[in-house]
Amino acid sequence: MQFIGLDLGTSGLKGVLVDETQAVLAEATAPLAVSRPHEGWSEQNPTDWLAAAESVMDALARHGLSDVRGIGLSGQMHGATLLDAADEVLRPSILWNDTRAHAEAAALDADPRFRALTGNIVFPGFTAPKLAWVARHEPKLFERVAKVLLPKDYLRLWLTGEHVAEMSDAAGTSWLDTGRRDWSDDLLSATNLSRAHMPRLVEGSEVSGRLRPALAARWGLGEGVVVAGGGGDNAASGIGAGVVKAGEAFVSLGTSGVLFAAAEGYAPAPETAVHTFCHALPDAWHQMGVILAATDALNWYARLVGTDAAELTGGLGRLRAPGRTLFLPYLGGERTPLNDAGIRGAFLGLEHETDREAGTRAVLDGVAFALRDCRDALAATGTRIDRLIALGGGSRSETWLSAIATALDVPVDVPAAGDFGAAFGAARLAIMAATGAGAEIATPPPIARRIAPDADLTTAYDDAHARYRAAARAIGSF
Repeated sequence: MQFIGLDLGTSGLKGVLVDETQAVLAEATAPLAVSRPHEGWSEQNPTDWLAAAESVMDALARHGLSDVRGIGLSGQMHGATLLDAADEVLRPSILWNDTRAHAEAAALDADPRFRALTGNIVFPGFTAPKLAWVARHEPKLFERVAKVLLPKDYLRLWLTGEHVAEMSDAAGTSWLDTGRRDWSDDLLSATNLSRAHMPRLVEGSEVSGRLRPALAARWGLGEGVVVAGGGGDNAASGIGAGVVKAGEAFVSLGTSGVLFAAAEGYAPAPETAVHTFCHALPDAWHQMGVILAATDALNWYARLVGTDAAELTGGLGRLRAPGRTLFLPYLGGERTPLNDAGIRGAFLGLEHETDREAGTRAVLDGVAFALRDCRDALAATGTRIDRLIALGGGSRSETWLSAIATALDVPVDVPAAGDFGAAFGAARLAIMAATGAGAEIATPPPIARRIAPDADLTTAYDDAHARYRAAARAIGSF
């Protein structure tokens, strides 16, 4: 038996083909671009997602897919994909890192029902405020909205013909009663929507539908291939990395940065700006701190100095004490713990000695300090981190992981060769849906090495983080 995991990211769509032992047999990727037509806007055309999925599936099909029994889906969260009654897309999808709806988010967050039922602040990047923005600024289009889908669930519609979402992704909309794992009619009505506008809900490890026969025939799959509920990108990464029990956590260095911890149960603390969401498994929840720019910040700096991120980090060598130069990575606002759509990044403490390497180290440290703020916010909720696994493209930098281990004062485990992120987690969810397997298959990956905090630099990192926090306060946060 074989299984496929598809992960619809912001910068690309990735697919993996695995067998029943979870060995990866093949993988493929297709790039995606983001449109930013105005300051604070971030959009993608859903038809580009379908083209990327076709490209990835065509590539996987060259390895033979006749033994595939299930497909799992993962994807970027919060995106508002608006369909009319004929399932035609009404406008470009408004993405997770779009902050145009900050005023609408604040208005919804002022209604105490939202935090009480969702367990979270209504962040500008969440889905509900985006619909409030559309209602205010594009009222004629809003009147035509028949269904609101999250990005991966638009892929599901194309694959199966079904309007379905799952709990982990739905928890990031501001419409889900996260403790009850169901849509809230009260919260929907607050944005002039109803349950009829929402997809049906399933758990991530459940069957959500079956692959359309025409697509199965195109790629050489058999009849009755199931499509699992799947998970939002971070929950699916948690499944891929085996982060399913309290005390287990991962740090993800992708476009955004995430400090994700499995939780004992549902214990929200919205005042901390920590996200409390359903996990992709039944009766399970997780908490995470989210920063909006991780590798996004490094890639921005690389463009600024006319090179690429790999060249910037490749020659850094061992970790050093932070210099005078500080970097605040708030290029498009920030979530945890600031909840500030208007804050912007900054270089501080520039001096004659500041060169390209010093700037690179400041960027890496700035992201590490932002993740430390997430760690502190998680600790305030009572969530513990006993074990931390590194995921994402940025985890290829040993220097960056050393900075994170030292700034957070927790060892960072680096998996052995292989990708144990969202696409792999989606494939695991496909196995569960197709075979009835449970969470026992979501084991941690083999660990190649452990990066311990540098005890000689702990005090220097503590002092630099204190300066970082003071700088953030000075520009209007904390």
